Formats: sequence, C-alpha cells, structure tokens
Amino acid sequence: MNETITPLFKEEEIAAKVSQLADKINADYKGKQISVLAILKGSVFFLSDLLRRINLPVTINFVELRSYKGTESMGEVKIRFESDFSMEQKNVLIVEDIVDTGITLDYLIKRIELHKPSSIKICTLIEKPSRKKIDIKSDYLGFTIADYYIVGYGLDYNEHYRNLPFIGILHK
Repeated sequence: MNETITPLFKEEEIAAKVSQLADKINADYKGKQISVLAILKGSVFFLSDLLRRINLPVTINFVELRSYKGTESMGEVKIRFESDFSMEQKNVLIVEDIVDTGITLDYLIKRIELHKPSSIKICTLIEKPSRKKIDIKSDYLGFTIADYYIVGYGLDYNEHYRNLPFIGILHK
C-alpha cells in the first residue's frame, strides 16, 4: 500500500466529541429506553465509546449495508446483514460513522419506518455536506468535514486502517 495519512482528528478530540454526543443523548432520552441500530462495520469503534457513556436502558442491534467500493459510492445500497428485532413503538437511534451522500441512511430510514417506531434519530460521528445527494439531517453530529477521504477509528479504505486510533485524510 502506497497511501499516506494526514491526521485530521486526534484521539482526544474524538473522545471529547463522543462525550458531548452522549451527554446530549442522555438528556434527550432521560427516563426512556433506546434501541440502538448500529451500521456495520465502520460504526463499531464509535458505537463502543458512545455506549460506554450513555447511562440509559439500551438495546443494541446491527445492520451491515454496502454502498461503497474503494473510494467511490456505488449509488445503490445492498444489505449484507440485518438483525431481526422489533422496532415497533421503540425509540430507534441509528449510529453511523459517516454520512456522505445520504443514500445509505435514507434507505435504512425508509425500511425502519415500515415497522412503526415511536421515533427515529440519527447519531453520526462525521458528515460531508458537500457530497450529500439526499438531505439527511443528523440529530446528533460530531464533526463536519470537507470532501476528504478519511480513515481510522472504524473508517476504512478497502477494509484497511479501521484500527487507527485517530481519524486521518487518506492520500493515494
């Protein structure tokens, strides 16, 4: 691999942002249970850190969706794994690592709405507004970035770099 990576967000910055997001979620859902639906694989690091800071009753479920090949969006979403859980009358919190075009989240939200949840909210670590094709708004948003291809803290390039403790810009 001949890529180089320029750090964008340090471990400490990510940890502080995750704590802020958890505090807001704790306040907004006080006295309620939430059903977290995490999008695999990229959200795993973010999800783990976020859930350790949430002090509410939580259930966790997963879905694996594919919309990228390399650094390019394929423009369509494919489900690779979907957990079987009831969302009816639940407060569903989708946890996503990054919102790029919005196509993946739009697809997922439409599927969830068929199950008649009490609410659907989105918690996203990173958004790239300049790339959005569908206007998806995160209820809980960590960072907004320009159109960089980023890796680390769960984000990958062809399954590499997920384990970096920081988030960096990939240069090919």
